[in-house]
Amino acid sequence: MRGLAVTTTLAMLGFATPSLAAEGAFLKSMNGSWSGKGTVTTRIGAKPVRVTCNLDFNSGATNLAMDGNCRGLVVVNRSISANIKASGTRYNGTYTGPSGQPSSLSGSRQGNAINLAVRWAKETNGDRSATMTIAKLSDNRLRLQTIDKDPKSGKSVVTSSIDLSR
Repeated sequence: MRGLAVTTTLAMLGFATPSLAAEGAFLKSMNGSWSGKGTVTTRIGAKPVRVTCNLDFNSGATNLAMDGNCRGLVVVNRSISANIKASGTRYNGTYTGPSGQPSSLSGSRQGNAINLAVRWAKETNGDRSATMTIAKLSDNRLRLQTIDKDPKSGKSVVTSSIDLSR
């Protein structure tokens, strides 16, 4: 009983609890410069575009900021960014992709992946919903992936998949 009271008091005073410490360690492990390749589909049914990306991750105990660009077809260069904040095991934030408009993110971490629901700033592929995963594959490998639903078939379609390393 006394242990529960101490844990509750520490949490109310803002001291890190084990779950917050675990989230902070996970976020900080992604800090640094990342580069890699992948594919992006601008709309379901279109041919995927091969991209090369350079991203900087800046993270702290409760936040993760991603900023960089992806280049495709030699001449197309688009900025992308995300700002995510952890509150316990929940994550919320924004993602700004090639459209330049911020979309909202919310979700949680499962193992080595942050799984996020995306609410696009404008309708994309027939609705404003998708999912995004930031998966830590190893100490030096990440995968960013978005999945959207095909409005015609209702099936899930990978609309971007970018493998990064440092």
